[in-house]
Amino acid sequence: MPRAGKRQEVLAGALTVFARDGYARASIDVIAAEAGVSTRTLYNHFGDKAGLFRAVIQESATKVAAAQLAIIEEHLTEVTDLETDLVAFGIAWRTPMPDYAEHSALIRQVNAEAGHIPQDAIDAWQEAGPIAVRRALADRLAAFAADGLLRIDDPMRAALHFSLLISGANPSYRGGTMTPDEITDAVSTGVHAFLHGYAG
Repeated sequence: MPRAGKRQEVLAGALTVFARDGYARASIDVIAAEAGVSTRTLYNHFGDKAGLFRAVIQESATKVAAAQLAIIEEHLTEVTDLETDLVAFGIAWRTPMPDYAEHSALIRQVNAEAGHIPQDAIDAWQEAGPIAVRRALADRLAAFAADGLLRIDDPMRAALHFSLLISGANPSYRGGTMTPDEITDAVSTGVHAFLHGYAG
């Protein structure tokens, strides 16, 4: 593998290209130019475009998951009022993180062309990112259930329900990010619905 610093440069350059062009349209030549390395270097260290994409999405998902895990730790380690704290957590979780804008763009590309992306890359992304975060959230919900605050048979399913309920629909149909007020409304109503089904 390339030295650590160079590997990060390669992954960063590849992330930029994949996020902009998608998987199918991304060119190894363009990625190499963006990363400042030869195409031979990419092939030698990542095998092919599929191997590079897997490394990119796994690395990016791991970083985003770390930021989301920090939000869980900050808001759900100790709760004083479950609904209030879940709303505060949900708002922080749903608020876009500018530092990870390229990752968000990459995931939009994945959603648009999932059928053309190697399944092992999608599995690696899910395991490093969404599933890891869902497990952490499930652990917190299970702890609340143990304290009698929630009634939960399957914490992972409850975590999925929570995520879906606070996602909300973009009421302005802009296709872009929701406004802070829209996020607050979506999270507040989602948490209320979640507690209606799961409150202890």
